[in-house]
Amino acid sequence: MPILALVLVTAVWGVTFVQVKDAVEIYPLFAFLALRFAIASLTLLPPAAPHLRALGRRGVVVSAGMGLLLAAGYVLQTEGLQRTTVSSTGFVTGMYVVLTPLIALALFQTRIPWAAWTGVAVATAGLAMLSGIHGGNVAGIMLVLAGSAVYSLQIVLLERYAPRYQPLALTFVEMVAALIGLAIVAASLGQFDTAPHGWTVWGALLVTGVFASAFGYLVQSWAQRRASATRTALIFTLEPVFAGIFGYALAGDRLGALGWGGCVVILAGIALAEPAAASVLARLVRRPARA
Repeated sequence: MPILALVLVTAVWGVTFVQVKDAVEIYPLFAFLALRFAIASLTLLPPAAPHLRALGRRGVVVSAGMGLLLAAGYVLQTEGLQRTTVSSTGFVTGMYVVLTPLIALALFQTRIPWAAWTGVAVATAGLAMLSGIHGGNVAGIMLVLAGSAVYSLQIVLLERYAPRYQPLALTFVEMVAALIGLAIVAASLGQFDTAPHGWTVWGALLVTGVFASAFGYLVQSWAQRRASATRTALIFTLEPVFAGIFGYALAGDRLGALGWGGCVVILAGIALAEPAAASVLARLVRRPARA
């Protein structure tokens, strides 16, 4: 059951690349993201409310920190999405599976197996190929890659703390923290002066708010308490595949031989690094947190 739920979540994340790209072309970015997390927060509030007290002060701080990381990751990813294709964004986002061991090394001095370094080298080569395709640009690719690095940090922290806190409460505080951070930026830029209108924007807000955010991150928190780190990381490698499929079917992406070759090379790097990344994360979960 946890594996099937994670597959469904990755499919939802894959299709939302298309919806978000269309929505932010006609509605301001920070306002869109703030409303997305507002919808996610309202969706989770009723079931999460009875569990919030059990989080404690430390749990709230940890959850809020991960929420702010999510907000930063989405800003970088969506800014990049505006400059490149849906398929490119999906595959570069998948680099978080490769980057996760590097983040774990920097934070927790975790030993990195050679397979992870090999995966990084291979995926970087694919990234270089993908950066040169028509329809995207290097700036867009680099923004998405930066967002992927932020997601990697969030994954490392979630793997470390998810078993310690109630999933509904943890996910709700994540969503609220992301909402507050994004709303402050959107308000300072005057982006709330225009109300969202039309199905393109509202459809994207509802799907991303309810399914991709509230449901998606709740399932991630829940599944990582029940499924092994290896299986969880492996399922997440399907996200760029779904993004490529939906980008081709719904957004008309045509990457060409070089672009699709870069996507294949990135997936090869992810496949090489994933077992190593999962083993690193598994050790982080077992290791007691520092004070």
